[in-house]
Amino acid sequence: MKAMKKGLMSIVGVALLGTQLVACGNTNTANSAVTPSNNADKTEPAATEAAAKPVEITWWNFPSFQALDGEVGKYEKEIIAAFNEKNPEIKVNLEMITFEGGPEKLNVAIASNTAPDVIYDAPGRIIDWGKKDLLAPLNDMVTDEVKNDISEAFWKQSSVGDNIFMYPINTAPFMMAVNKSIFEKIGALDLLPLDKEDRTWTFEEYKKALEAVKEKAPDVIPTGFFAKSQAGDQGTRAYLANLGVSRFLNEDNSAVAINTDNAAKALDWIVQATKDKLSVSGAASLAAADVNDLFLQGKLAFTLNYSAVLKAQNVSKKMVQFEDILLPFPTLDGSEPKLEPYLGGMAVFNNGDEAKIAASKKLIDFIANDPVWGKKNLIQTGGLSVRNSITGLYDDPEYKYAEYARKFTTDAPTIADGYADIRTFWFPELQRALTGGATGKEALDSFATKANEAITKAKAAMK
Repeated sequence: MKAMKKGLMSIVGVALLGTQLVACGNTNTANSAVTPSNNADKTEPAATEAAAKPVEITWWNFPSFQALDGEVGKYEKEIIAAFNEKNPEIKVNLEMITFEGGPEKLNVAIASNTAPDVIYDAPGRIIDWGKKDLLAPLNDMVTDEVKNDISEAFWKQSSVGDNIFMYPINTAPFMMAVNKSIFEKIGALDLLPLDKEDRTWTFEEYKKALEAVKEKAPDVIPTGFFAKSQAGDQGTRAYLANLGVSRFLNEDNSAVAINTDNAAKALDWIVQATKDKLSVSGAASLAAADVNDLFLQGKLAFTLNYSAVLKAQNVSKKMVQFEDILLPFPTLDGSEPKLEPYLGGMAVFNNGDEAKIAASKKLIDFIANDPVWGKKNLIQTGGLSVRNSITGLYDDPEYKYAEYARKFTTDAPTIADGYADIRTFWFPELQRALTGGATGKEALDSFATKANEAITKAKAAMK
């Protein structure tokens, strides 16, 4: 009860900035947790055997699947229709939400006790909800086969302690992308690291590529950066961390690690690159979606926030035709990059109704594991499977590279205590640097101070 109220108070404070909301009670029964150790000999998911009586659940979905025939939500409706052929007693109400407005809508729904029953999202939000006792544990739907087929790093991103709160489904390393067609047009394809199997490259090689675009394609902006909102923050984190050969947080997520001299110099370079017209102007007021839109319009040679998933989802959004190629972030010294993983999965809000929880788990199991729809759904996300045993889904060189680049995957900071607060300090400090209010080192040190306080506060609250 206490933990639930603390969680809601925090969400309201962050998302609504003082807007008065109706206080809510605790609907969390939180009594279905089964730790992995209790599943020792389990081969079938117990949770999916329930929910035989008529029940109605609500599924809120970000556009995690590629739109079908250009209609957002059409594919999800086909999933539900197929699910209902096997589970006619479960009515699923679908509501599509956007990455721009969806997070605040979820915060309001949680605060007003009207959260959906099931959602497809990522650890950044799901684990925060799990820490605030808003979700139903999913341990009882994870078989030994599934648990052993998914790497421990993904389970860490899906769990709080022994409780699994996100059923992981698809993944892909976050990378950069380049408009290869532009480099072919200006005769500078040799400046890209495409002749190397791992496609790794140095900052100096990257900078030469940017300068070539500026010189030979003056109507194209070489690269982009953004700092307006939290969406896509993983792109800026990884860009800066790799340019500075650093990490965002230390290895046990107990403190900020990115405020190094090299990372500070990298941030100073980003500021200067904006002035030199190597990077997009007005970055402080641009969101990740704005920069990706410029890329899809053919006006930007490189974009920072890309993956195999986004590449697939962007096919129908391209304003001009060009070949987009995945690239790892350049590093200062050419060392192997560290790529944060995109991880998508599903979670169940504990709205106090065991029948709805069981029905929601059945829907998740169908989406992830149905013999026909499981693979079909995975491909529709454009992502790779989190299951080690499922590979070679796509006959496409970029997907083959994405699978290769999984070797560069590092742990994501999304599981850090206080992460929801940590990310709120990131872009304001980048904005200070971009607008001349602070040097790179001053901005990163200020971020570190605030973020470390948030980590300490979150750890103390959990004791």
